[in-house]
Amino acid sequence: MKRILPILAFCAAANLGSAAEKTDNKRATNTVVLDETGVKNLRVETVEVEETDFEEIIFALGRIEAIPNKIAAVSSRVPGRIMELKVIPGDQVVEGQDVARLESRQPGDPPPSILLKAPIAGLVTKVDARLGDPLEPDKALLEITDLTEVYAVARVPEHQAGSMKPGTVAHIKVAALPSERFDGELLRFGISADKQSGTIDAIFRLPNKGGLLRADMRAEFSIVISRREGVMSVPRSALQGEASNRFLYVEDFDLKNAFVKTQVEVGQLNDRFAEITNGLLPGDKVVYQGAYSLAFAGAGSVSLKDALDAAHGHEHAADGSELKPGEKGTAASDDGHGAEVHAHASPFWKIISGVLFVLLLVSILTKKRDSAPAGAPSKKSAATKETR
Repeated sequence: MKRILPILAFCAAANLGSAAEKTDNKRATNTVVLDETGVKNLRVETVEVEETDFEEIIFALGRIEAIPNKIAAVSSRVPGRIMELKVIPGDQVVEGQDVARLESRQPGDPPPSILLKAPIAGLVTKVDARLGDPLEPDKALLEITDLTEVYAVARVPEHQAGSMKPGTVAHIKVAALPSERFDGELLRFGISADKQSGTIDAIFRLPNKGGLLRADMRAEFSIVISRREGVMSVPRSALQGEASNRFLYVEDFDLKNAFVKTQVEVGQLNDRFAEITNGLLPGDKVVYQGAYSLAFAGAGSVSLKDALDAAHGHEHAADGSELKPGEKGTAASDDGHGAEVHAHASPFWKIISGVLFVLLLVSILTKKRDSAPAGAPSKKSAATKETR
C-alpha cells in the first residue's frame, strides 16, 4: 500500500496536467479570431440569447387568391361601339373614374357618347375589347379587382387540419417577395378535400398593404398551432452543421472579434427560430449572420495567442494557455517549422516532486527497520551496558 501511494499521486498530477492541456488545445481549435476587416468582410452579426415565446408550427404550400366579392366588371346598359379606352391592365383606378367612352347606337349626328366609370377602386386586371369593337349590354368591357385584402389558401393535410380553428394565425411568404412576410388569420376551410393529395384548403384573410400581392402567387405557410413560454431559441440562420452534429458560433466573453464553435442540442424548429435545449446560457451572443462563412475561416486572421496577449497585457502560449512562472512564449525553431513552447518546471511540479521524495525516504527507512534481525541489540542498548 505504501508503495502504491507515490504512484497514485504521480498519476493524479499527470492527469491534471493532461486535462488542462486538452482544455487549452480545445479552445485554440474551436476559436476563430478575426480583425476588424475580417468581421466586416464576413458581415458577422450577433444577437443575444434570451428566453422568449416559441411558436410550434405546421408548414404548408398554397396560393394567393382575390376575394370574389371584391371583383367588379365594367359594362354598358346600351349597345354601342368603343371609341376610347382610358386604362390598360395593371392600372390603378379610383371609384367613379372614367375608364372608357362608348358611342351609342341611338340616332344622332354625331351619335351620343357614353362615359363608362369604375364601380370600385382597385387594379384593372382584365380588358376584353379593342377600340372600335362593338359592345353589347351582356358583355363586360373590363374587370377591376380590389386587392387591399386577399385570400391566402393553404393546402393542409387532413390529419393536421383538426388542430386549426378559426382565428389561427399563419406567417406567409411568397416567392416573388422573399424579403416580405405577411400574417393572415384563418377564416374557414374549403367545402371539400382533395382525394388524391389528402389535403384540404385552409383559407386565410390577408391584409395587402401596398398592393404587393397578386392573385395566383405561390405562397409558403407557417401556421401557428401553439406557443410555449420561456424557451431559449436562436435564429435558424445561426444554426450550423448536420442534424447529428449541430453547433453555433458564440462571441467570446473575453476577446474582441473572437468566436467560439459551441456544440448544442436542438429541439423544435419553426420558420424563424431553433429551440436550443443544451449548450447555451442566457446572455450568450451568437452569430446569426456570417456564421456559415466562419466555418470556413479556419483559425481566423489573428492568432489566439496574439489576441490574448493584447487583451491581458502579458504573454501566452501558442495554444492560448496561461504561461507558468519561468516559462517563455513562442520562439522560432531552427528548422523553420514555426514556434515552440519551452516549458520549465512549475512550482506545482516541484511540490509534487518533494512529496514523492519524502514518501520514498519514509518507505526506505521503514523497510530497513522491518528487515533488522530479531533479538539483535540496538546501538543504544550496547552503550548503556558499557556504562554500567
